[in-house]
Amino acid sequence: MKFLADECCDTGLVALLRNDGHDVLYQLEENTGVQDEDLLETAFKQGRILLTEDKDFGELVFRLRKRAIGIVLLRIDIRERHLKWPRLKKLIDDHEGRLPGHFVVVDREKFRIRPLVFKL
Repeated sequence: MKFLADECCDTGLVALLRNDGHDVLYQLEENTGVQDEDLLETAFKQGRILLTEDKDFGELVFRLRKRAIGIVLLRIDIRERHLKWPRLKKLIDDHEGRLPGHFVVVDREKFRIRPLVFKL
């Protein structure tokens, strides 16, 4: 699966995704300080699911109707960062086909999968 990881994402999580065979472009390794709207557009143009911990992307895709292939928002407290990889891995293993075209919120207990306004 192709991801664009926002610079706010944990470096270790990016490494684990790559080790699991995913194609991950990590914004922290590229051009830091990019505006959220521009990052979302880059992910769309490259056919990547945006991986973020920034809630602002919800406003961009739902209120402002910006285009996205898909968004995965990790909402796991920093004190429980050890849960990020197992939860993301479970999401990919169980719902990989549903990630495109959806906004997915991942927390410690559940996944909320909501269709995007913009249709692919």
